[in-house]
Amino acid sequence: MTTEELSFSLLLPVYLGDRPEYFTRAFSSAVTDQTRRPTEVVLVRDGPISPALAVAVEAAIAASPVEVRRVDLDVNVGLAVALTLGLAACRFDVVARMDADDISLPERFAKQLPAIEEGCDLVGTGMLEFNELDKILGRRVPPVGQAEITRQARFRDPFNHPTVVYRKSAVEASGGYRHLPLMEDYWLFARMIMNGATVRNLPEPLVMYRVDSGAYNRRGGLSLFRSELALQRRLLADRFVTPAQFLRNVIVRGGYRFVPVVIRRAVYRRMAVSKHTDTPQ
Repeated sequence: MTTEELSFSLLLPVYLGDRPEYFTRAFSSAVTDQTRRPTEVVLVRDGPISPALAVAVEAAIAASPVEVRRVDLDVNVGLAVALTLGLAACRFDVVARMDADDISLPERFAKQLPAIEEGCDLVGTGMLEFNELDKILGRRVPPVGQAEITRQARFRDPFNHPTVVYRKSAVEASGGYRHLPLMEDYWLFARMIMNGATVRNLPEPLVMYRVDSGAYNRRGGLSLFRSELALQRRLLADRFVTPAQFLRNVIVRGGYRFVPVVIRRAVYRRMAVSKHTDTPQ
C-alpha cells in the first residue's frame, strides 16, 4: 500500500471550555495546513458550547478542504465517552487524534502515516510546549523503541497523547477508552501495549501543546490523586506493574499531586520538558 492510498480520519472533540480562536487555529493546522491531509474529520461536540465557539465551528466546517462529519451530543458526557462515540463514527481504521487548542505542524501526518503503513498500531511524536504568548517553553521527547516504550509505560505515560495516530481496531481490541479523569489516554495506551500492539514514537516534535496558566493546577489535587490511585490499582490487577512498582508509583506520582504548584511546575519542567528556544511556525 502506498502512502497515497491510505485513508485516515481525524478525531477532534470540542466542548464548552474551548476558546474559539484556539479551535480555529487547531483545526486549520491539522487539516488545511497539512502536507498530507486527513480524508475526513470527525468533530465531536461534547455538550453545549458558547455561541462564539459555535460560529467558529461552523466557519471551520464551511472552509474545510475535506469532509467534516459531526457527532453532536446534547449533554457533556466527558472525554472518554466523547472519544468512544467519535471513534465509532470514524469510517477508517487509521485515526489521528487532535485537541481543540493545540497546533499540528505541517508535516505531522506525512511523517507519522508511514509508520502506520509499516505495521504500527500506535504512533506518537515529540511535542513543543507553548504559552498564550506563543512562546516556546520547552520540548517533550518521548521514549523511542518498543522495548523502551514498554519499560517506561510502567512508570509514566510513554506517549504525548495529543500527538498519537492509531488503528481503531487495535484500540477496540484493547477495550477502548474508559472513564478515568485525566488518565483515559494513559490507561488505553497501557492496555494496548499489554494486548500486543506494535508501538512507536518519533522523537521529532510534530505537535505544539498549549500550556495555559492553570495547567499545573490541573495536575494536582485530591481528585487527580484518586484517578492516579485507580489507574495504578488497575495496572497492578492486570499485572502490568509489580507490587513494588505500584508502591513506587503511588508514592512518587501520587505524592506529586499534593506538592505546592510552584514546586510541581519546577519538578515537571525539570523531569519532563527540555529547554527549547525556537518560535512557533
